[in-house]
Amino acid sequence: MFERILLAVDLAHLETQQRVAETAARMARHESAELRVMTVIPDFGMSIVETFFPSGYEDQAIVRARKQLKAFAERVVGANLVTSLVVRHGTIYREIIDVADKTRSDLILLAASRPELSDYLLGPNAARVVRHARQSVLVVRD
Repeated sequence: MFERILLAVDLAHLETQQRVAETAARMARHESAELRVMTVIPDFGMSIVETFFPSGYEDQAIVRARKQLKAFAERVVGANLVTSLVVRHGTIYREIIDVADKTRSDLILLAASRPELSDYLLGPNAARVVRHARQSVLVVRD
């Protein structure tokens, strides 16, 4: 049913990512599907904020995120199951959707914690991915 699965991981909250990663691994094994694991380093939001960070901060953050993502994927998913690791920088939900489109993923998996009132008013990244993605999306609650 699914040939290409994209697992989006929030490295800032790894304690809530275990269950979704295990689910993605089971599904990939069961479906004999490709499994890509990705994360997004959020952008600064406003260009003025960027001036408060040292030169090269973004590149260093991407290198650190790649190491962290690789370690997480090997520990939780298994290195032999992961097709590729992707680290993006930008608006979280847009980057997830862009990677899903470019890799022709059939399914996006991501975690979501219990919603708060502000989530209903502002819309968390998981809700935005669900609303805007062309692919099926599975949201796994922690």
